[in-house]
Amino acid sequence: MRGLLRELLELLLPPACAGCGAAPDADDAVLCRACDARLPRLAEPRDPRPPLPVLVSVAAVSFEATAEDWIHRFKYPPPGLAGLAPGPEAIVRLLAREAAGHLPEGADLVVPVPQHPKRLTQRGFWPAGKLATEVARALDAPLARGALRRVRDTRSQTGLGRRERAHNVARAFAARGPLAGRVALVDDVTTTGATLAECARVLIRAGACQVAAVCAARRL
Repeated sequence: MRGLLRELLELLLPPACAGCGAAPDADDAVLCRACDARLPRLAEPRDPRPPLPVLVSVAAVSFEATAEDWIHRFKYPPPGLAGLAPGPEAIVRLLAREAAGHLPEGADLVVPVPQHPKRLTQRGFWPAGKLATEVARALDAPLARGALRRVRDTRSQTGLGRRERAHNVARAFAARGPLAGRVALVDDVTTTGATLAECARVLIRAGACQVAAVCAARRL
């Protein structure tokens, strides 16, 4: 329902920069040039130390400043009409698409990091699922939304150290069936890579030959 209301607002409202409200430089542009330039894009989109067994991990921006604000607004929209503003989702989708463009190879399958059903009920939508749709389009690869499932409702990773994060997500995921080929694993933000690593282990055990991670942002 929220998605339908957001699409209706996009049709009714004139094109405008999601950041400052000015007229965009192109009708399909999400941000004007000035607001786009304020995004803290990474000089090196590829993580020099990807979380094993992830082969490659790419992101578009550093998780700070305006990027952190947009991602937070995307994941935790306020109640009421303010939460239906299409800008945050459009911007984070843009960042996911940019990140996908930095993969050195394509993918045979795109898989989002799963969300526990309890969290989905509370939030009402699946952030990684939305971004995976964008990544699948960018890579021209099939999307397997149900390839992974979260079998344990883990606590938030926010505020946890590296070891605590790894312990928190250990044995929290399972594959729904056999897999094959190269998998692009999608999430919104990577910090230590604990969640990506745990998901990658499950995917490889299920038959994936390699796993690359695609995230909108990376915390440095």
